[in-house]
Formats: sequence, structure tokens, C-alpha cells
Amino acid sequence: MNSAMVMPRAERILVTGADGFLGRSVVAALARRAGTTVVALDVREVPTERRHAGVVYQQQDVRDPHLAVSLQAFAIDTVVHLASIVTPGKDSNRAFEYDVDVNGTRNVLECCRVAGVRHVVVSSSGAAYGYYADNPDWLVESDALRGNPVFAYSDHKRLVEEMLAQWRLDCPQLQQTVLRIGTILGERVDNQITALFEKTKLLAIRGSASPFVFIWDEDVTGAILHAVDGAAPGCYNLAGDGALSIHEIAQRLGKTTLNLPAGLLRSALWLGSQLGVSRYGPEQLDFLRYRPVLLNTALKQWGYVPRKTSAQAFEAFKDARAIQGRPLHRAVLA
Repeated sequence: MNSAMVMPRAERILVTGADGFLGRSVVAALARRAGTTVVALDVREVPTERRHAGVVYQQQDVRDPHLAVSLQAFAIDTVVHLASIVTPGKDSNRAFEYDVDVNGTRNVLECCRVAGVRHVVVSSSGAAYGYYADNPDWLVESDALRGNPVFAYSDHKRLVEEMLAQWRLDCPQLQQTVLRIGTILGERVDNQITALFEKTKLLAIRGSASPFVFIWDEDVTGAILHAVDGAAPGCYNLAGDGALSIHEIAQRLGKTTLNLPAGLLRSALWLGSQLGVSRYGPEQLDFLRYRPVLLNTALKQWGYVPRKTSAQAFEAFKDARAIQGRPLHRAVLA
């Protein structure tokens, strides 16, 4: 990709994963954008109460090769590809997640090529860098993508990025903007990460700061809008300024940390998974202690400056929980 290139302003946009957490915010923002045709595509039918006036809603799987027909029918010039499995359901399996994440992205790219789409914006993740002890203190876009094979999401994001890199060589007419997103916080975010902050004591691993880089959900939407408004294609870390260690997070919540040796926690996770009392195995240790920390310098040079730092995003999340009657500082049984 030519980092100096400026894309034409997108006018006809299709969003995959349109009824997911990010998709809803992006579709809502695009619906307010003047002069834009918006096609919201999701594998499930979007309920009437979540639909926006003027948006075309289409029920279709990203793995469907007939997606090219939909792109051509609406003369789509830009695809915002958000569809992926972030938090698998209890009945999910690795093969299905691979099929959606990797094969689904491959199909989206191929259909874009067939339909003559000029620009694809892809939601990647900082997880694509992997959870490794020798990661740089601050990761930049030129650092190696080594997503851990034991973590499906991390591994699949790495595989998708490798695919995207090859497509940049083989199909340069399809320009790409790839956003490597940090840990998303928002007023209504509930996931594996936020569950950690609800515990009476926050789990900490001795000798590991376990730093978190946060990005406010509205900043993710803002960066996507920046991409479709004509910003230069490229790969960008999407995170707020700074990071918070698990101990700093505990302090902000008025809580203490439960400091465990890595070996003890690994054994406990192994035993729990063997007994079937925990869905997480010993591999989760690296997920907790070697979190990728994203530097956002290139993002700012690209022209998007997050409105919230990591610390501000966390405070806004904490305040939102309090307003909702679910304050994080309240003791919650582990």
C-alpha cells in the first residue's frame, strides 16, 4: 500500500458483522453521514428496533460466495469488514471459528475483487502480535505478527493479516486499511476482560505488570469513519495513549490484587480444565501476563487522534458502570 495515497471519500459502503457490538455503532454513524448508501450485512436478521432509516439490511453469511452479487447490486465502493468471532459461545469449536474468521475474510476479499470494490477496512486486533514474553514494551506496526496458536482469536487474526499482506501484493487495486485494535471499552461492554475487573480482588501474576491499552468504542467508530472519509490506506494500531498495569487498575477501583506465582496459577488452570470446572486452560497464563501494548504514533500521523487515553477510557467505563447500578468498586463474588 502507498501510505501517501489518499482514497476518494466512500459513498457506497457495506458493513459486515453489522449487528455485532462494533457493527451497530458503525452503522449508526454511517446512517448519519451525508451522501452515503449503507448496506448492513449480518448472518442474522437485524431486529426492527435496531434498524436505522435509510440503511439497507441484508441477511447473508460472509462465507457466502454470492456476496459478490450483493456488492455488485449495490455498486459498493468500500467494505467495512467487522465480522469475526471474538467471544465464542459454549457450543462453538475451533474449526467453525477458523471458517468464519479466516475463510470468511478470504471470501470477502475475493468477492471485493470480483465486484470491483476499491477499498476494504478490516478490524484486526493487537492480539495478532501475540502474547509473548519477548514482545517489545511498545509494539509498532512493523513488529512481527506472531499470534499464538493456542488462542484461536489471536491465531486467526495473525492468519488473516498474513492473507491481507499477500493480497496487497496480488491485488493492489483493492486498497486496505487494517486497524489493529486494543482492548475496547465502552458504556455497554461486557466480555472476558471486563469480567476480570469485576472480581473482589484482581488477579495479578508475580513479576508481571500485565499492562492494558484501552480504546473507547466511540474512538473505534471514529477511526473507521476517518478511513472511509479518504484517509491514506495502511495498517495502524488503534489504541489510546498510555497503558494501565493491573495494579494501577486495582488502585483506580479501590481494590487489592491477588498476587499468584505463575507456576501455581498454571497448575490451577490445568487442574480446573481437566476437571471441567473451568473453560480456560494453562495457556491463559500468557494471555494475562504478556499482553501486547500498542503504540499509536502511526495512528496520529495518519490523522486520527483518539479522544480518550487508556486511563480516560477506563475511567469512563468505570463511571458508566456506576450509573448503570453495577459499580466496579462494589465487591462481587469471584
